[in-house]
Amino acid sequence: MKTTLYIDGYNLYYGVLRNTPYKWLDVVKLFTKITKEHSPAAEIIAIKFFTAPVKIRLANHGEDSQKSQRDYHRALELLYPDSVKIIQGFFTLSEGWYPIYETPIDRNKTVRAWNLEEKQTDVNIALNLYRDVSKNGTAQCILVSNDSDLTPALQAIKEDFPEVKLGAIMPILHKEEKTRRPPNAGISEFTDWTRGYIRDEELQDSQLPEKIPTKKKPIFKPSYW
Repeated sequence: MKTTLYIDGYNLYYGVLRNTPYKWLDVVKLFTKITKEHSPAAEIIAIKFFTAPVKIRLANHGEDSQKSQRDYHRALELLYPDSVKIIQGFFTLSEGWYPIYETPIDRNKTVRAWNLEEKQTDVNIALNLYRDVSKNGTAQCILVSNDSDLTPALQAIKEDFPEVKLGAIMPILHKEEKTRRPPNAGISEFTDWTRGYIRDEELQDSQLPEKIPTKKKPIFKPSYW
């Protein structure tokens, strides 16, 4: 069964990778294993990774953060040239006035702050999902995200192509089960199967090699990752 995975990169990062030593993640190894557990007949033909370049001005490590992200994407494409595709949107940074956090909200009490927004990622995922089914004959689509904004795309596929299988893998750490953000019920409503967590040991067992040879300089795992 021809299967394509759609990874919401920042949803994955903030859901399970931030503040862990597992950022050098082999997404192919991890999500192939999880997919096979729930869909043994799956033949993964593509893994689409949706993300956006970090903003140097806001990154903890400045230019190093941008280089680390770029090296990670290159590593995935070098190791899996026939299956991994990096699809990038972008960030916008704007200033505005926002209500101070208190209950009830007092609209007269505001603070000037920066607003960072990721653009195009949700639209890119939705369009790729629908076009892969309608034009490329993908038999199974697996979404790696817990973002409710993607529910309409899943619903449209389910209504227009009921024969297509839909799966979801929620980027939520299993060890935080009692306090974690719950899996999105809207996504699960339109999928044939849902994995509502990722285990810490699964991340640990799915790391890229720390040194990846290239035709020129090798790619190294960032020291602070």
